[in-house]
Amino acid sequence: MKSLFINTSTDKMVVAIVVDDKVEYLCKENRGRDLSVSLMPTIEEAFSKTNQKPNDIDTIFVANGPGSFTGIRMGVTVAKTMAWGLHLKVVPLSSLELMASTNTEKEYVVPLIDARRGYVFAGIYDHNLNVIKEDSYISLEDLRNEIGEKEVLYVSEDQFAFEVAESDYDILKIISKHKNDEGINPHQLKPNYLKMTEAEEKHNEGGK
Repeated sequence: MKSLFINTSTDKMVVAIVVDDKVEYLCKENRGRDLSVSLMPTIEEAFSKTNQKPNDIDTIFVANGPGSFTGIRMGVTVAKTMAWGLHLKVVPLSSLELMASTNTEKEYVVPLIDARRGYVFAGIYDHNLNVIKEDSYISLEDLRNEIGEKEVLYVSEDQFAFEVAESDYDILKIISKHKNDEGINPHQLKPNYLKMTEAEEKHNEGGK
């Protein structure tokens, strides 16, 4: 099995090529605003350095949200285009689940993406990436109250007023969990924003 992995849902761009159970190429870097000009050259580099060709790929995995609206669209668009051109199905993944693959001795992992104004995108996962709490758009106060006394590791690429570890994605762990997923037609792949954009919210408010 040869897989291409793409994540552009946060500032930390991830591009990987995995052959069977080995990561042959991995780029995991904070690119921020340079993401739009970095993604395709990085994918080209991934194929070049692994002596693979796009036609060699069996599966494309892509994080389709939640996270940055622009970043999500970018990764989804590239995955859809490549999958369509290569006649492949694509396997969508939660960007929060990807963050939750960070290795820890804690019982649970809580990935966080700052959604501003006291809200976050968050979920709760165990060591095996089983979902304890579905990904959601939730106030940080409500989330922390819900967690209560549970022993958790918060992981994020954002800063908060409490201790949060930097997420460190385990690509093999994610692919191992999803390698038997059936995948979907690339035309069915859609971003998973978990909330409307501000423009959409203002438009809906104006229509009331």
